[in-house]
Amino acid sequence: MTTPHRPRLEGQPQPATDPHAAQPAAPETTVGEPKGAARKGVLSARPSHRAQGDGRYPVAWLHISAPRGATPTATSKCVCGWDRSAVGHRRVLALIKDHEAHRDTCPLRTTQEGKAAA
Repeated sequence: MTTPHRPRLEGQPQPATDPHAAQPAAPETTVGEPKGAARKGVLSARPSHRAQGDGRYPVAWLHISAPRGATPTATSKCVCGWDRSAVGHRRVLALIKDHEAHRDTCPLRTTQEGKAAA
């Protein structure tokens, strides 16, 4: 039994049969994009020349999420390593108080001069 001969589809090249038929094609040039377009992208969000402010920067964060009808959650984080979280009304309120108390005891916020004066 032999398979019937199918006619070739238009536009399809004949399959190669020699052993070197799978050589990669030469790279084609891209049309439409100027050279170096990727290097002319958007400036980064944080420029390397930081504006000189009054010397203050954030050290601790308190994030509270209380959607209507859902259980509230909160997280309290500090650069010193303080990392707490709470779920539920009473625990979130307690975490807010702990976060406020941490401001007075945080080693990053308490300067050596303030310790000596106290």
